[in-house]
Amino acid sequence: MRSLQSIIARGQRVQCTRLLAVHSGDHQKRKEFFLRFGPLNSQQYSLFSTTKNEETAPSGTHVSTSQQNRGKSDGSRFWKPVKSTNPIPGEPTRYQRPIFVAATRQHVGKTTTSLALISGLRKRFDKIGFIKPVGQQHVPVVSKKLDATIRVDKDVCLVKEHFHLDHIDYDYMSPVIIPKGYTKKFVDGEISVTEQIEKVERAMTHVAENSDVVLCEGTGHCAVGSIVALNNAKCASLIGADMVLVANGGLGSAFDELELNRILCQHYNVRLAGVVINKVIPDRYEQTKHYMAKAMMQAWGIPLLGCIPDRPFLGCPALADLENLFQTELISGQEHRFRHYNTSDINLVVTNLVRFLENLRAKSPRTLYICHVTRDDLILGFLGEHQRRKEVIEKNASNEAPFEAALIICGRKGVYQLSKEVEDMIRCHPNAPVMTVNLPTRDAMEKIHHFTPKLNIDDTNRVSVAVDHYEGYIDFDELLRRTQSSNSSFNDPSSISMEDLRRL
Repeated sequence: MRSLQSIIARGQRVQCTRLLAVHSGDHQKRKEFFLRFGPLNSQQYSLFSTTKNEETAPSGTHVSTSQQNRGKSDGSRFWKPVKSTNPIPGEPTRYQRPIFVAATRQHVGKTTTSLALISGLRKRFDKIGFIKPVGQQHVPVVSKKLDATIRVDKDVCLVKEHFHLDHIDYDYMSPVIIPKGYTKKFVDGEISVTEQIEKVERAMTHVAENSDVVLCEGTGHCAVGSIVALNNAKCASLIGADMVLVANGGLGSAFDELELNRILCQHYNVRLAGVVINKVIPDRYEQTKHYMAKAMMQAWGIPLLGCIPDRPFLGCPALADLENLFQTELISGQEHRFRHYNTSDINLVVTNLVRFLENLRAKSPRTLYICHVTRDDLILGFLGEHQRRKEVIEKNASNEAPFEAALIICGRKGVYQLSKEVEDMIRCHPNAPVMTVNLPTRDAMEKIHHFTPKLNIDDTNRVSVAVDHYEGYIDFDELLRRTQSSNSSFNDPSSISMEDLRRL
């Protein structure tokens, strides 16, 4: 057993002194050290509980008998008792904490990971709750409880409709929305911190009461929302949740980004349940999985819950995504709005008509073409090849693949516009996907290449493929072991272990 002196010698004097100040019962010392170093986290504080009730209560908060009688006021009130299939007499009740999912930055697959987690949890619990405490991009939905149209974060709509979470009303799933101008109102004092926290707690109370486990999705990385004093780490702390961080594949850069977010979680006393590494290059999958798991366990004592190989299809935009990107609509081919195209196969057409027709017949049948609005010959050639291929297939005269190409016509309003005559001809081919964009061809191609399509409720095929792909790579047993744990498995390996603290 390490002595107190040896622990202090390892550079942990402050933590030990704080703990001893609490344990000593010296209120002056408590006040002095709390003012200087901040309060203990709930797990450390709970070490010094001595009553029988406190020993069997869920660890993570200091609970007195009187406090138990009047109800908890911290995040532990959202923990759910776990029903044991083979209960052991005298065994303390285990509690399932809410699970909070945050990312290290944008576009790393946080929403997809959340969907996969809910899918896996549904196989292990009867009712799954979902909440997005702070949202930015919002959509109108109908609240049955309010019998009115309200606005919620778009991911809330996706999750509720995809999994049919009918036991929770929209009114409780997206408590804080940050539309344009919200930040300025907060800074000017028109919106208070207390008001926001009350909204989150009200929503979480209802969702937790009606669910066996609650999954919470954050917005971006752990610090997003700091300007309105409600970042992801603070939200997780507020509702007593354990954090799952999602990062993109790699080693050094991914580890560095995780460390920044881990420190913020540590600041708010939020336990890290584990990490999911996403979009890993298949050829480097085993290497990334091995070394990332080893590095995190050595440095932080945190497990790798999932390592997801990249699947290019999930990053391929559908025509509906491009409609949203360019704020336009298909002139024709609306039935193919959810047909996906690989951005690496985009073809900018600047050649003559003959070469273009040769390309149409030689290239993959699902290719996205871009041309300028002045190239009437190319537009009509595209429509003609679509019609030819359709007739050939209908007559069964060839083994040619179905024509699945799409055409984006670029121009500038008031300068280069599609003529009415050509537009009429396009509309006469209702199955040929064609859209116009008010941008130069170069700008349109650049926007597509830098665009990251998001999952949405209408694109059911991509959502289902994403969930099936992710779910199989996530270790749900380890996730639940961690989020139901009250032992020392969450300690930083370089800090004092819970066992050592008990011996002091």
